[in-house]
Parts: sequence; structure tokens; C-alpha cells
Amino acid sequence: MAGAKVQVNKPHKTRFASKSSRNVHKVSLQDKSKAAKSDRNVGKGAREVRLQRNKMAMEQKRAAVLKEKRASSGSESSPRVIVLYGLSQAVDLDSLERDLLTLLTANENNANTTVASSEYKLRATVMKAPHGDLLSSMEMAKVADLLVFVVSAHTNKEGSTGSYIDNTGSQFLSVFRAIGLPSTTVLIRDLPDDPKKRHGAKKICTSSLVSEFPQDCRFYPADTKDELHKFMWLFRDQRLSVPHWRNQRPYLMAQKVDMVDDDNNTEECTLLLSGYLRSRSLSIYQPVHVSGAGDYQISYIEVLKDPCPLNTRKERDLMDAEEASDFQVISTLIAEHKVSLPVENKPKALDGEQTWPTEAEMAEADRNHQEKKRKKRKLPVGTSDYQAAWIVDDSDSDDSIMDNDGMVLDEYTASLTGHEDNKNLELDDDQASLQFTARESDEETEVDTVMMEGENLTREQIEEEIKKIKEAHAEDEEFPDEVDTPFDVPARKRFAKYRGLKSFRTSSWDARESLPLDYSRIFYFLNFARTQKHVLADALAMDELTKALAMKKESNLVSVPPGTYLRIVICRVAKSVAHKLCNISNKMPIIASGLFEEESKMSVLHFSIKKNDNYEAPIKAKEELIFHVGFRQVVCRPIFSSGNITVDKNKMERFLHPGQFSIASIYAPLSFPSLPLVALKRGDDSTLTVAAFGSLRSVDPDKIILKRIILTGYPQRVSKLKSSIRYMFHNPEDVKWFKPVEVWSKNGRRGRVKEPVGTHGAMKCVFNGVLQQHDTVCMSLFKRTFPKWPEHMFPIH
Repeated sequence: MAGAKVQVNKPHKTRFASKSSRNVHKVSLQDKSKAAKSDRNVGKGAREVRLQRNKMAMEQKRAAVLKEKRASSGSESSPRVIVLYGLSQAVDLDSLERDLLTLLTANENNANTTVASSEYKLRATVMKAPHGDLLSSMEMAKVADLLVFVVSAHTNKEGSTGSYIDNTGSQFLSVFRAIGLPSTTVLIRDLPDDPKKRHGAKKICTSSLVSEFPQDCRFYPADTKDELHKFMWLFRDQRLSVPHWRNQRPYLMAQKVDMVDDDNNTEECTLLLSGYLRSRSLSIYQPVHVSGAGDYQISYIEVLKDPCPLNTRKERDLMDAEEASDFQVISTLIAEHKVSLPVENKPKALDGEQTWPTEAEMAEADRNHQEKKRKKRKLPVGTSDYQAAWIVDDSDSDDSIMDNDGMVLDEYTASLTGHEDNKNLELDDDQASLQFTARESDEETEVDTVMMEGENLTREQIEEEIKKIKEAHAEDEEFPDEVDTPFDVPARKRFAKYRGLKSFRTSSWDARESLPLDYSRIFYFLNFARTQKHVLADALAMDELTKALAMKKESNLVSVPPGTYLRIVICRVAKSVAHKLCNISNKMPIIASGLFEEESKMSVLHFSIKKNDNYEAPIKAKEELIFHVGFRQVVCRPIFSSGNITVDKNKMERFLHPGQFSIASIYAPLSFPSLPLVALKRGDDSTLTVAAFGSLRSVDPDKIILKRIILTGYPQRVSKLKSSIRYMFHNPEDVKWFKPVEVWSKNGRRGRVKEPVGTHGAMKCVFNGVLQQHDTVCMSLFKRTFPKWPEHMFPIH
């Protein structure tokens, strides 16, 4: 049987075959020995190479860990930041902070929070986060190297497992998780003096809280000096871990904030931020973001004498220097050339040239048309409109008529006064479109935007507005996207900006079509992922070069290595902003974080966001929120949409619904993913509440977000596949206008509009099955929507 694996026999040797051809398949003994010897050598060498490669990889990892440890705990590194946070109101953080500072400095009257301990060979900054202050606690958690949660054993006297953390502590703990937890430790205070009861209380506290923290979190009793000494000794050798987004960019926690008035300008001043540089190298040409104040370009950098050295010899030198002056400038970095900070794009004058007129041009043309109709024209008494049309006048501007008494009337006024009793007065298309535009803008303002004049409203009006928002939220959950066709405005005018789609997934939509004016102010990137890759690679290369030059003690540096105590000088800062920064620096840290090359430019950012479970108020689209994106704080008015990776278009959501992830799109200075997001909502009494959590997903101005509306109608007569539908439209012209759009029913039938029926907007439709009498017929229309440009970009303004 023939097949793929048929047997093939060796051909018979003929008498004409030569001897060499008969021995061609044989291998010589010399070649066999060479092959066998080489195989043995390759096998033996491969094992040695493998072992050597593993040994080199192990040495590289060991060297990297040792380098990281020296960089984080050596004398040249910046002080470690220890943030204390009480999980309940009953925790006394003042006594714990005093005990830690006394242990490190052996001085009970030390007022400085940054201390150097020669005993532990450690420099640390101890800060206590206020229990109810959300913004201060968030800013401290962003710069914490070790986040210490403090628990009081007195809060669980009856043995319940849920009383160690109160509601505020539980909410703040979720915020810390969203930002990204650094190394964490739990200190247990107020334990009983009896050793047996003390061990049992610690065991109960540990077992009840272990599920709330990471697996590497350690629990320590912290009542006595010996227990704190043990904690500090282990903390000195601990390898600290911080969120990855903090390791990518340099940042400075300002220990001193000053401002210097400018004699030539009464509205601006110079801002001075002093502190230790952390994580990465900072270039003089690199812009920085001052937390909550905005993005600024550095004027110059002063490298100062370390105010808290770890070496005792340096301490004596520092004391001698302090006798001479308050600080000592070691070196100054000044930019050789000025670098502009691009924020918004400046389009060219002819970039927006097009054949279709703009809205301003159309409004101006309508005004000119109305003025032309109002111009007066003198006619004989008793002349009718038909006779006046045949009278030729030399002046085109005299277009008025006279009444029976010879009084000159405006033509538009005369037409209105002559038809006072006619209630079915129909305006021309221009006037109807103008009225429709005004009405549509009012409706969209009421539905899609926030209450702009809330400060001028009374308490009852504010409560009524909140009630309306809650009713709209409940209606949107029950009947999503359904709208009613108005009676006084034709549907073809009311929904002129909407269009139908054959398929939401496969139908095409031009991303550069009918863009708003705000899109001329943002920046586009041909390949954002490639741009991010190159920018991060250049920043890493600059950081390595700066560290190498700093070890060689080169003087011509344009960057400052991490661990340096420096002063950042920023010119042309508004005095109101500088005053606010100086005032709030007493209760919360002011962070100046370095930005990458493109991160000051405006673009459209998309976040994956989920509503906070503890926030009960509805969050409406285009409502003002404060986004904390990494170190940045921006004010924005986002739109929400449902994200789907299989579709290139997203459907807009009028509200951020709980229990599900959505996409929030905003106008903001771009940032490179991935970064954590915490969205805050400002209340009526200026209190901040956590509204949602999320992360930065992408930067893409071409992402299409479509607002969907659903027009509904009801069957009047059903005959097999044909049905007569009413109440979707109110005149036959609208039926003809929307005839190409497909219709569907809530029970799964699909069909098309065949023709209008009658004069009241009924229509005949053909479906792919028999329509039930109690079914509802729907028509989906779509319009592209965009975020709203915020009035002010940063919260401290």
C-alpha cells in the first residue's frame, strides 16, 4: 500500500557504479573521532559556561542590592521619611513622635523633625499625619519611605476584631492603597503591663489586622524604650520598597518655603524651596511641578551645606558655618540658555481654514439678515404685500411698509402684529434654528454641566438642585439614554448634531471631524508609546551620567545627584500662590517633582476609574473634580465612558455609576503611564471627599467618545412583519429625515422605517419578526462629545 511512510529500499548496485559512489555514504574514522571529541568538549564547556553565567548573575544582583542599600542608608543619602498615622482617633501620635525623636537624638527638647543618629548611623525625618486631614495625609504618604500605622490596644476592650480601625482610618487606608503603599509597619501602643495579657492582646491585634496590610508588614509593640530601640535597629537594616512611579522621577520635599518680593512687579515674586533631592537627578533645564500650584521652569539651583550631617566631623564644621551665617552655598547651577515651557499649542492662522462657515460666522449672517429685514421702506397707503413686491425702488435699504394711518412699521413687527390671533405661527428655518440652538445650549448646560453659580444660591435652591441631580441619576439608571422628542421643535433640528450607526463596533467615524476649538490648544503625538520609551531612556541615561560625574567630583554639572541638599529658585510666581504655599507648608509637605521632556504640554488623558464605595452622592459628567495623578494635582471636568478593548469607540455615560470601572477623559498636562489616581470632590463647605480611584490608562486625543440618545415609540397596529409606530416623532418630515436609521425593539426585534403614516408623526416599520403589542420600539442616535476645559488648571490659584 502506497502512502506517506512507504518503505524505500536501497537501489540495487549495478556493474557500472564506481567504487567511490558505492562508499559515498560512509564516514571516515578520522572524521568520526573529531566529531566525537568535539561533542564531548561542547558538553563539558556548556556546563562550565552555564555555571559561570549563573555566578555572574548572582554577583550582579548582590552588587545591585548592596548599591541600593548604600544609596538609601549611607551618609550621602537623603534622610528616611517616617510617617506616623493613627488608625483611630484614640491613638496619641504626639507621645510616639516625641519618643522616637528622643531615641534618635537623646535630647528630649529637640524641636527638629529631621535628625541624625550616630548610634543607629541613620538620618530620619519623622512626621505625623493628621487623622482627619485628607490632603495632608495624602501628601505625606506620597513621600513616605516607611508608613507606620499606629494602633491603640485600648480601643478593643471587649474583644471585637473591628474596633482597631475607625471609619476615617479605613477610608484613609484605602486612599493609601490607591496611591501605592511603601514599606509598612504597625506599632501597637497601650498594651497591658502583665506579660501574659500583653502577649494575648498583641496576638489578637495582629490576627485582626493582618488582612488589612501587605504580607511583609511587621507588627511591633511600641510602649517602652527597649521596644522602640528594637524597632529602630531593625528599621536601619530594612530594605525599603517604594512605588515604582516614585522611582522614575526626581522629587524634593521642601523643609523650608520662602518667598522674595520682586521690586519691579507687584503681582509676582520669587519662590524658594529648600530640601533634600530624592530618587533621581534633577537638571537645571528640567521643569518641576509644585504640588497644587502648577508647572514652573527652574531659574537656578543652589547646592547648600547639609544641615543634618551624619558624620561628627561634619557636625563640627556645620556648627562653625552656622556661627558665620544661616546657610552656606557650595555651588550654583545656572542655565546657559532659557528654555521655554510649552503648555498650550498656538495654532497658525490658516490651519483652521475651511469652506464650511463657523458658528460665529453663521450667527453674524443671521444678525445681518434680521437687520436687513428690519430696514424701512416707504410705500403708498393701502399698498398690499403683493403689490409691494412689484414696486422697484432705487434704494435696497427701504424695505418697510406703512399701516393704514401712514405709520412706518418694521416688517418683522408688522408680521407679528398682523398674526396675533394665529397660534400656529411658523418661523423661517433661520429663526427656528436660532431658537433651537439657544434652547439646546440651555438643555445641555442643565444636563451636562455643573451648577456654575452655586455661591449665589440660597440653601433651599441648593437642596433643590441636589434633588434634581439625584432624580436624574436614578432616571439614568432605570432608563439609560432615553430622551423624549420635543413637541415645539422638529426632531431634525433638535437632533441635528446626531447621526445613526449601522454598527457601533464596525462603523467608521473620522477622529478629526468637527473638532472643538479647544482641540487647537492641545498637542498630538504620532506614536505616544515610542515617545514615552525614548523620554524615559534619556532620563535614565542622564541620571547615570550625573551620578558618575558626581563621584568624580566634576564641577561643570547641569544636574544635581540625589541625596543633595539644595534650594530651587523659581521666578515669576504669583504672590497669592506663594502666600498660600507658605501658609500650608506648616501642616503639610510641599513637593516639587521633576517633569520629563513632554510632560508640561496639554493633551487629552484617559483614566480607568471606579467610584468610591463610601461616596453616595452622584457624580455627573463634566462636574469639577480634583485629580491627584502621582505627585500632580489638576482641576478637571471629565466625561465618563464605558471602556471596551474590542471597540475603537466608547459610549459616554452621564453619571459615574458605582461598582464598575469606567473611562474618565480630561484636558490636562500629559503624564506617562502608569500613575495612580485619586479623585477628590469639593463640597459646599470646601471640604474634600474621596470620590473615585483609578490609574492613568493612555494619552490619546483621537479616542472617540459618543453620546447616545434613544428615541422611543410604541406600536399602534401590528400586522405580521409590518407595524405602525407612533409617538417617536410628531410630524412626517421628521420620519422622512430619520428614515435611513435602523430601529430596534427592547424584545430583540430589528427593523427599518418604510414610510410616514398620517400627519402626526406615525410611521410604518418592517421588522424581522412579529412585534409584540406591549413592546417598545427604539432608535439610537450618536454624537461625539468632548471634555470641558477647566476654568483654572490647578487647585492653589
